[in-house]
Amino acid sequence: MATDLAPLAWPDAERQQAFEGWLATLGSFQLVPSTLRLASADASFRRYLRIEGALSSYIVMDAPPPQEDVRPFVHVARLIAQAGLRAPRVLASDTTRGFLLLTDLGSQLYLTALKAAAAQGLPGKADTLMRSAFSALVQWQQRVDASSLPPYDEALFRRELALFPDWCVAREHGVVWSKSQQRQWRGVCDSLVINALTQPTVAVHRDYMPRNLMCSDPGPGILDFQDTARGPITYDAASLLRDAFISWEEDQERRWATDYWEQARCVGLPLDNDFGAFWRQLEWTGLQRHLKVSGIFCRLKHRDGKPVYCTDLPRFFRYVRRVAERYSDFAALLDMLDQLERVAQKSN
Repeated sequence: MATDLAPLAWPDAERQQAFEGWLATLGSFQLVPSTLRLASADASFRRYLRIEGALSSYIVMDAPPPQEDVRPFVHVARLIAQAGLRAPRVLASDTTRGFLLLTDLGSQLYLTALKAAAAQGLPGKADTLMRSAFSALVQWQQRVDASSLPPYDEALFRRELALFPDWCVAREHGVVWSKSQQRQWRGVCDSLVINALTQPTVAVHRDYMPRNLMCSDPGPGILDFQDTARGPITYDAASLLRDAFISWEEDQERRWATDYWEQARCVGLPLDNDFGAFWRQLEWTGLQRHLKVSGIFCRLKHRDGKPVYCTDLPRFFRYVRRVAERYSDFAALLDMLDQLERVAQKSN
């Protein structure tokens, strides 16, 4: 085992001491503290560390309170295990101070594998991975018990949508909407909220995307599920099809969506019997997500000092434009995007 790793940085000495004290209580795992290193970090305050044990490696979640609460992760991990899906198992926890010891699902993300397949001209590899992810999603929607999950309700949908004008329009681009644009935006939000709230509800991961799936067998390993809620059935399918970091031709999107729709209906999931109606629901649900995430990425840049996420804004604008061009309910978004893109071009 390597012992010459760079020292791990901690935000303060008190948290480091708390972590080292907790780690010392886990003697049965025979952990080697000198092997501790960063495994990954995400857009939140959480980070994941990898540490070696006598027989295997483990993952430590470092989620400092009060910014993070690990209890939802622990709860959903149990639901996922009961559903027969692959996800990190919680082996030890200090929920008060935000430390979890987890099983290690490896280091190959779906996103990395999909990008490699695209770069190497291997569409069959990408197809196999995506079909496996959709099969796991069907099992998730069928078997993960949503009754104990918080609702993905109207108030949350509207808070998420408000991130777009607050952070993407005003903060990132410095645009002030006219009263007419504000009225049009309210109409867009109303349509999206109605679409979400009138769908059947299931357990919704809320970030079911290649960056949160691990290559494993059988089926993908599922990560970052702490925000799982009870919400619209098309949400996770939309997240997987139209991702933040990799895009597909629409014909390919439709093929995967058709396979998912057929498989889900075969096991009794309450998707619309008409594929066209299902596709519209999925596109509208995806639009809400893309507007939300555009705002989140801009907030990460301006509030949290993480500008790299904004490099994918053009991808989200393309998703938004595609849906706005297809459905008259969102035609106003086209002029809004034009305005933002003109500002962006001037600043470059």
